[in-house]
Amino acid sequence: MNDSQRSGCPINLSLEVFGDKWSLIVIRDMMFGDRRHFRELLTRSEEGIASNILADRLKRLLEQGMISRADDPSHKQKAIYSLTEKAIQLVPIFAMLGAWGRRHLAVSQELSIRAELLENGGPPMWDDFMDELRARHLGHPLPAHAGPSVAERLQAAYEALVAERTGAA
Repeated sequence: MNDSQRSGCPINLSLEVFGDKWSLIVIRDMMFGDRRHFRELLTRSEEGIASNILADRLKRLLEQGMISRADDPSHKQKAIYSLTEKAIQLVPIFAMLGAWGRRHLAVSQELSIRAELLENGGPPMWDDFMDELRARHLGHPLPAHAGPSVAERLQAAYEALVAERTGAA
């Protein structure tokens, strides 16, 4: 244990990495929304993160090894952020957080459909999604799967609910 840690407890140490309000939201947006640039993370966040907070969280997540940063080959002044293996392994935790939230909090149907699908899909779906994230963020080869990807299925379910809601209005 180093001097900056309150204890050697694994729950405490985990919360020191991503226990603030915004860190998991940034990872969520990268994971489920495929937001990889600062501007996308800033402007497409449902929660409305401020630019100075986003810059700080990206810096902290970089320092903790949760994300990496590379120059964007398409634009000299842009960076591309990627999830690291440490962050990708949070998929089961996100699935369980979503499941808990659906049971105990007043969630919207549109924003909870992905959590419902992940919960119902269980560990096999989580593993497939982590493989997809490894391919997208780490450049690993994508294992062959029949049918649409997990990301495509989650997005399609969300879009179907949104279309249903706007069509009924």
